[in-house]
Amino acid sequence: MILFIFITGFVSHAQTARVKGVLLDESNMPIEDATVKVGDITTKSNENGFFQIKIPANVKVIIEITHVSYKKSTVTVELKNNEDYELNVVLNQKSEQLGEVVISGGGRKRVEGVTTIEPQVIRMIPGANAGVENILKTLPGVYSNNELSTQYAVRGGNYDENLVYVNEIEVYRPFLIRSGQQEGLSFTNTEMVSNVDFSAGGFQAKYGDKLSSVLDITYRRPTRFRAALDASLLGGSATVDLVSKNQKWSNITGIRYRNNSLLVNSQETQTNYTPTFADVQTQINYDASAKWEWSFLGNISQNKYKYEPLTRQTNFGTIDEPIALQVFYEGQEKDEYVTYFGAIKSTYQANENSKYKFIGSIYHTQEQEYFDILAQYRLGEIDSNIGSDTFGDVVYSRGVGSQLTHARNNLDALIVNAEVKGFHDIKKKSSQVEWGFKYTREDIRDRLVEWEVVDSAGFSLPQPHIVLPNDQPYTPYYGPLAPYQNVRATNFVQINRFSGYGQWNYRGTIGSSQFWVNAGARVHDWKVQGDNLNGKNQIVFSPRAQFAIKPEWRTDMLFRLSGGLYQQPPFYRELRDYSGTVNPDVKAQKSYHIVVSNDYSFKLSGRPFKLVSEAYYKILDDVNTYTIDNVRIRYRANNDAVAYVYGADFRLNGEFVPGTESWFSFGYLKTEENQNDRGYISRPTDQRLKFGLLFQDYMPALPNMKLYLNLVYNTGLPGGSPSYADPYLYQLRLNDYRRADVGFSYVFKDATIQSTKNWLKKFKELSLGFEIYNMFNNQNAITNTWVRDVYTKSQYAIPNYMTTRTFNIKLNARW
Repeated sequence: MILFIFITGFVSHAQTARVKGVLLDESNMPIEDATVKVGDITTKSNENGFFQIKIPANVKVIIEITHVSYKKSTVTVELKNNEDYELNVVLNQKSEQLGEVVISGGGRKRVEGVTTIEPQVIRMIPGANAGVENILKTLPGVYSNNELSTQYAVRGGNYDENLVYVNEIEVYRPFLIRSGQQEGLSFTNTEMVSNVDFSAGGFQAKYGDKLSSVLDITYRRPTRFRAALDASLLGGSATVDLVSKNQKWSNITGIRYRNNSLLVNSQETQTNYTPTFADVQTQINYDASAKWEWSFLGNISQNKYKYEPLTRQTNFGTIDEPIALQVFYEGQEKDEYVTYFGAIKSTYQANENSKYKFIGSIYHTQEQEYFDILAQYRLGEIDSNIGSDTFGDVVYSRGVGSQLTHARNNLDALIVNAEVKGFHDIKKKSSQVEWGFKYTREDIRDRLVEWEVVDSAGFSLPQPHIVLPNDQPYTPYYGPLAPYQNVRATNFVQINRFSGYGQWNYRGTIGSSQFWVNAGARVHDWKVQGDNLNGKNQIVFSPRAQFAIKPEWRTDMLFRLSGGLYQQPPFYRELRDYSGTVNPDVKAQKSYHIVVSNDYSFKLSGRPFKLVSEAYYKILDDVNTYTIDNVRIRYRANNDAVAYVYGADFRLNGEFVPGTESWFSFGYLKTEENQNDRGYISRPTDQRLKFGLLFQDYMPALPNMKLYLNLVYNTGLPGGSPSYADPYLYQLRLNDYRRADVGFSYVFKDATIQSTKNWLKKFKELSLGFEIYNMFNNQNAITNTWVRDVYTKSQYAIPNYMTTRTFNIKLNARW
């Protein structure tokens, strides 16, 4: 508190003022690394084009803005003491060709291998779960076979191996989610986003301790009042930007609501479904002085999920032998997830070359998962005679039975973080140094009570792990009467973590070619404690490096090499095994990672294009094996395996249609694991081929009408076996995942389309859209339901299909 009061009360005694603003190009895109100079004082614009500079007060000064790719701009101002002045400038591009290529501006992300996604693309592209994650699934190396979920896997990893930052603050997901339709809302509010960066591997040491990917999101800092309203049959959102008169205070607040009934009602299972997914998110910025900046990010989210299944019929089999599964349900599921998140971030610009940041955050989640559902099933042959009165009905039963599932799961988690970062620019040596230290306290209170009873033709089936003769109904079964599955555990766990990193960036030349080097390392120390738990203290060290070179060729081509040792200390879910028991001494999973890539920029028909090619290889040790059921991950928590991943990704993006960005991506990967030297088998994320297409178009004769297409094809995952099964006995794959979502939008007004109609004058943007989800009505399965036929003693894998073709209407308005 003393530190906060001191910093907040800090006032500069010098007679100074401050100028801040955003630098844009002619396409309204932010310009990074532009130099803003007043006398001997200089600064540079960041990746969002934002800059701020301290100038003398009560005298006329000339502000000079320069960039190697743009014409110089100068502005003369005279400001009062402690006055803030907003200066937003659009720089014009030079007409002449430069004699040399300088790695600057967007080049920084290019040499780092970071993919940047424009917020406008994120808002307009259709999808059952529209947002940042919806766009990520079209990128190479990113895999998902569940349109109801915002979770994704990257290059052979699982959902728990991806880092997500908002304003440099790590954000978390609910723990107890087992089905994509329970997730509701992603943490990221699309309307508040100004920049999205994504790295699928080989990322720098400044990012945290995960194995697969980094999603780095920046919320915008408002510079004027604005408001936005989005509404559709799936819900809506409202966002407001506010700025004080002296420009010191700014705020952006968003409220969202979502109802998945439209999607869930398109599935085979008929239900009474009453969901409520809502959240409110706010960011408050305060510029205390020319050197101090403060911001607060807060989020409150409440997901209430009530699910009451009624009936289901799934047809499968062959044309000659059609089979159907009919299920009649009793009972319901009532889940609730309430999360509170708050973070304070302070930035201190000590001088032109040094900057420090303090970040503190608290995340609190209270989750409950309650259900009692009785499913009575009938497996039989279908009447395929078209002229029959019973056409399509089950006329002969091969098996009947029931399944009763019960759960009373509660989880309460509190996660506290405190972090300090430093940034130092050593201009004489063309290098930068970054460092950081972080403390994390995780307090988990978990109760797990789940059991399942399976009955087939009147005979209760024993636990699959009990090895006893069972020849029912021909001979009596004398084994113990026990639920088919039964998990009961209560865990109170505390984890203390200390982590830090240091890295060095350098830019130089080799002859006429330019190169860029990044080298750094992370260290992580943690210990797991709790009731009847006293884990050992563990420390891991993770060195990483990147190298990029841009030859002085006529073609615009860049080569990158990156890699290192990536280690992921276990989070709570990775400590808990199948029985619910916590193993406090689970080791960090290790990934020796190398990525080789090429970035080729060119023009075709006078329009810009870029082809990015990457090849990667990972060797994994101390692997914590797991199974995935829908989106629920269950770990074995024993580090009993080794694994490998290799593959290649390609992405071609550019203006296939003038004025719009589209891309095509392709990926191939193979990943296998070896548990206890039993041999290599496919991992649950071994999704071999991936095609993705994001396409934007408009009608030349009717420019107000625009089209957006989102298409994904993935080969089937090895996820069709029961979660409790031995993966060496079950290597069944699901069918390929194929999905196309298309949206048509009529734009009444935006930055490029203006209107003279009076009723449109108040709007900056207004559009009305029509969307078709799963346009080709493909049947995609997320898991299998396993049903026994007591007569043949066979098990049938009945696919659990996802959503069918669905229609949506969407309204977007901006003021």
